[in-house]
Amino acid sequence: MNSSSKALAGGGITFVIGLVLWQFAGDIETPVVTLTKLGVVLMALGALEVVYGLYRGVARKH
Repeated sequence: MNSSSKALAGGGITFVIGLVLWQFAGDIETPVVTLTKLGVVLMALGALEVVYGLYRGVARKH
């Protein structure tokens, strides 16, 4: 598995975990961080990693 595939897979998994937290963890209270906000952050990081993986895949072909 090359680095662009790893970035795509990791970003996709991170995005899905963030989406699940954002959708379903609203009722859970934690003392440090709100899980819905953490979900939004993870979705953003996952999306950035997917974009980076796509860029690496396209840049490697040229």
